[in-house]
Amino acid sequence: MLIIVNDKRLTDRVNYWSKLDDRLMREYGIAGTIKTPVNFIVHTLQEVNDGLAHGRYFFIDVAKEGIALYQSDDAALHQPKPKTPHAALDMAKEYFEEWFPSAIKRFDGAKFHISKGNLKDAAFDLHQTAERLYHCILLVVTFYTPHVHNLAFLRTQAERIDVRLARVWPSDNRQQRGMFEKLKDAYVKARYSKHYRISEEELVWIGEQVEELGRVVHTICSERISQLEQTAREAG
Repeated sequence: MLIIVNDKRLTDRVNYWSKLDDRLMREYGIAGTIKTPVNFIVHTLQEVNDGLAHGRYFFIDVAKEGIALYQSDDAALHQPKPKTPHAALDMAKEYFEEWFPSAIKRFDGAKFHISKGNLKDAAFDLHQTAERLYHCILLVVTFYTPHVHNLAFLRTQAERIDVRLARVWPSDNRQQRGMFEKLKDAYVKARYSKHYRISEEELVWIGEQVEELGRVVHTICSERISQLEQTAREAG
């Protein structure tokens, strides 16, 4: 769900939307009244219209195919302006060159912290590596990424792009699923909770999966850029 608000302050998920987040998770995971997981993002009308003006595929798809569930005023969305092939190529390259090296830096930091026994710091850096890799692929392929740190949400959005991403995180047993949950929780708990615990063995396994995520993201992004280069050449 895309929620469009009229004030930038209302996009703050912690202050305004945490109860909705909890309610949706309870209705799906506990009560069972929702049969499919529901995620939501919040943007101002200006942000949505800017996205349409700059040809961001996500907002274009919403404008063309989205179904309004509730509308409190009659403010219309701007007409989409798709990117030119050359502009799309330049932006995809720019995103890749910014986000992929940024992810690798945090991965190097995680390896350093593991070697020094700083396990919580390593967990946070691995979270940041995965988060930046997901932002990278979403931006390169769709020119849009949600402004969130929820790794499970970003993973869901990214795995819709390419099935190869879904194979990165094995979920054959509870232990594997639990280690991904520890990685997801590391953004907050590894920094602020004295109760957060993670072992070196768990970090090594998570690190291997994050490294594999990096390889898959690099492959998909490279393929996407090659495709955009071909389209740009054909456009002249």
